[in-house]
This record gives sequence, C-alpha cells and structure tokens, in this order.
Amino acid sequence: MRLLPRDEKFFDLFSAVAAFTVEAATLLQELLRAEAARRTAIVDQIKRLEHQADQVTHEVVTRLDRVFITPLDREDIHLLASRLDDVIDLIDGTARRLQMFRAGKAPEGAVLIADVIGRAVAQLQVAVRALEKNKAGTVLEACVQVKRLEEEGDSLYHEWLGRLFEGDPDPLNVIKWKEIYDNLEKTLDDIEDAANVLESISIKHA
Repeated sequence: MRLLPRDEKFFDLFSAVAAFTVEAATLLQELLRAEAARRTAIVDQIKRLEHQADQVTHEVVTRLDRVFITPLDREDIHLLASRLDDVIDLIDGTARRLQMFRAGKAPEGAVLIADVIGRAVAQLQVAVRALEKNKAGTVLEACVQVKRLEEEGDSLYHEWLGRLFEGDPDPLNVIKWKEIYDNLEKTLDDIEDAANVLESISIKHA
C-alpha cells in the first residue's frame, strides 16, 4: 500500500541528484589517485556534474511553486533538495582545491576518506530510491550505514590529519592538505545531514 501521494517527478529529481553525486564521488576517488597531468580533465567532469545537480535542484524548487499537491511536505522537499545539493557542492569544492593548490601526490588518508565518501553517497542513493517506494525499513537501514561510515571517516580524518604534522613537514604542504582534509570531513558531515532528513521524512510517512 502506497501511503505517499503519487508525484513521480519529485522522486525522479531526487534520484537524479543522488546519481550525479555518486558519479562525482567516484571521480573524486579517481582524482586523488591521478597523476597531475590528468587532474584538470577530472575536475572539469566533476564541475559538469555539480552544474547538472544545481539545475535539477532548481527544478525541484520551481516545481514546488507550480504543484498544488506534493508527495511530501513542502519544507521537507526543499530541505532534502538542499541537503543533497550541499554534498555534491562540497565534492566539487574539494576537487577545485586540489587543482588550485597544485597539490602533489595525495596522502593515503585522503584516498581512504574519499573511499568512505563514495560508500556513503551510495547509501544515500539507496535511501532516496527506497523513499519513493515507501520502504521505510530500507531507508532507515541505509541511514544507519551512512552514520556508521561518517564515524569511520571521522576516525580516519583525525588519524591522518595528525600524520600531516609528523616529523619536519613542509608547512605549505600541511596547509594545502589540511584544508582538503577539512573539506572531505565536511562532506561526510553533510552526507549524514542528508541522511537525517531522509530518516525524518521516512518516519513521518511510515
């Protein structure tokens, strides 16, 4: 039994942003492993995905003004669209910093945290798809996994940020990678924020 009124378009739009985010997170992992000569092309790909996600998010907001009956509370639709968009914005921001800073070879910790981000956004995508089908159990389980991954990423962040200061490091290199680490950690926080919104919506409509 479907408890949510049918308006497939909103769910299609959420799913589109989630898919763009998964693709961007995969490219971020590739970017951190790539040689310097290949990075510009990957950064450009991430930027295109971020721009596409922005367009979809804008469509969600404008559609709210046109649709009389929405499948979710209007404030929930707006909040979920905003939170999902925040995640891909941060992935794009990390990619652009890597390019602007002319950052050298990525520390292992950055690669590991990016891998956690990739797994976390995949769980967000699962939750978004399950929300449309009103599968509250699947939404909640995916959100639990996101929170577990955020904790894993937070632990990696603290460990590898500390390693930046070991020995006699190059101060400029420390500044560059500290900001990149901070952005990666903030991305995980925003993924958890999006999961919290999904969890709240699912419980409300269960």
